[in-house]
Amino acid sequence: MDFLSDLNPPQKEAVEYNDGPLLVLAGAGSGKTRVLTYKIAYLVGMLKVKPWEILAVTFTNKAAEEMKERVQNLIGPMVRKVWLGTFHSFCARVLRIYADTLKYTKDYTIYDADDSKTLIKKIIKEQNINCRLSPKTISNRISRAKNKLMSADEYPIRNFYDTTVAHIYTLYQTMLQKNNIMDFDDLLINACKLFNKSNDAIEKFSFKYILVDEYQDTNYVQYTLLKLLSRKYNKLTVVGDEDQSIYGFRGAEVENIIKFQKDWPDAKIIKLEQNYRSTQTILDAASSLASHNFARLGKNLWTENEVGNPITLYIANDEEDEAEKIARIIKNDGKKTGDFLVLYRTNAQSRVIEEAMKRENLPYVIVGGIRFYERKEIKDLLAYLRLLSNPNDFISFRRAINTPSRNIGEATIRRIEKFAEKEQIPVYFALRRINKIDGIPISRKKSLKDFLQVMERIRKRHKKPDDILENIIDQINYFDFLDQEGEIEAISRKENIKELINASSNYKTLEEFLETVSLLTNIDQWENKNERVTLMTAHNAKGLEFPIVFIAGLEEELLPHKLSLNSIDEIEEERRLFYVGLTRAKEKVYLSYAISRSGRNFCRPSRFLSEISDKCLARNRI
Repeated sequence: MDFLSDLNPPQKEAVEYNDGPLLVLAGAGSGKTRVLTYKIAYLVGMLKVKPWEILAVTFTNKAAEEMKERVQNLIGPMVRKVWLGTFHSFCARVLRIYADTLKYTKDYTIYDADDSKTLIKKIIKEQNINCRLSPKTISNRISRAKNKLMSADEYPIRNFYDTTVAHIYTLYQTMLQKNNIMDFDDLLINACKLFNKSNDAIEKFSFKYILVDEYQDTNYVQYTLLKLLSRKYNKLTVVGDEDQSIYGFRGAEVENIIKFQKDWPDAKIIKLEQNYRSTQTILDAASSLASHNFARLGKNLWTENEVGNPITLYIANDEEDEAEKIARIIKNDGKKTGDFLVLYRTNAQSRVIEEAMKRENLPYVIVGGIRFYERKEIKDLLAYLRLLSNPNDFISFRRAINTPSRNIGEATIRRIEKFAEKEQIPVYFALRRINKIDGIPISRKKSLKDFLQVMERIRKRHKKPDDILENIIDQINYFDFLDQEGEIEAISRKENIKELINASSNYKTLEEFLETVSLLTNIDQWENKNERVTLMTAHNAKGLEFPIVFIAGLEEELLPHKLSLNSIDEIEEERRLFYVGLTRAKEKVYLSYAISRSGRNFCRPSRFLSEISDKCLARNRI
């Protein structure tokens, strides 16, 4: 096809090779997304593969939508029939079809990280568990176990804390299953269970061609899922860069890409080494840094772009001085403010940088703060929607029942929950028998009946999510409730709600909308359309590119982070994180560290700075 002329020789080879497993080792900025999109177009347009026989997975909804748009530009609307999305959205879609096989119903709720922590906190309190670990820590430990396909019974016991986590894990999972709820990890785990259990499911979803983006970020469950789905046709193409594997804390295993040829012995490997983004100086700096890692396959990045200016390293007196220098360089550079990206290792570093931006009157946006769908007013209304979708969702029940306040106390809620448990009915349906629940004052029963009537009217009248939302707001006088918080605050919250209604209008069903919302990430909700300086952690920067990049806080115990210093594997991941930051830049990179920071009188410069080739670096005290 004509569009193949757009590809360089290794890209074209990767698109046309379809005889078996393929690893495309793609360096930063080498056009890996182009390979995936053109490969889908080639399979459908040239080889006449049926679109629904192709599965393409990536890690963010934003990347999936961009891929769909690019493929559609090549082959038209046929792309809509390709199974293209994230691992989680694919699994959620499959599980809606086969939910009953795993003893769920099709209207199951998906819990995000905050919901999981809320449930764990509830379990600890109600079971009177003596626990010194925070709900967040317990949630993370459970998630790590799930990422290894480890059940509560298999959780390793090494000390008292492990015994407590295993016990809470058991209760947590029982509560989820009983109430028709899955957390993020369950979507992947249950898909694996399904494909191991159901011959019908594995036959239906044995795709002839499977394409995977960002393979270096897969965890053990995703790896297992791909093994199951590809075993019939063995036509698995994975694209990734081991030097950009930075999500080990989420369970990602860089070893998956390192050992690809061992897992698929007949696999072909094609390297994409020509970079289209950065200057040669930036690439040389990144390559010299990455060469210090052992867990890598190796690439030789090169570009036809100009050599470019050396990377500037400056030393600041403290974090305020560092932030001030960053802001002044941006202000005096003369470029558009939207051309600048400021990266840091931890969110806590953003405060002083943000203050410096304000002092210099520079417009900025922070990516990774409070997400749109985590704002109070949005969570309030989503609780109503989720309860309408799944009457078993007791976390949403607890939030909705007192928003706005109906003076329903904890004791009353516990009586309702105990009644529901005894009668083996959803907590929402217990309200239909409120007169049979002892110990609840008449005034509270009236409030609960009013709440039930509102929900029942909405349930009967509306199906589209935007209509449901508008009716909820009207029925519970939510805008009046917001007005009590003050005029300025209310205006902002109302604007957010209007945006929520607008977003929901794109979906035909409530379940479809809720599923999409549950699987969104920070990056999915961010667009660099405004001319503002972008501030974010290096972990959020994957897949992005900017003309000029700042990386702040290059000190020992910050980058590399102090929690990573006792493990070679974790130090290597920190080095890869720095590599990702460097390779976001097209034209220029500024690095900085402070002599003192947050009460630490002497900060040592990061070991990674000495690993960058001297010819690439200009060391300045400015």
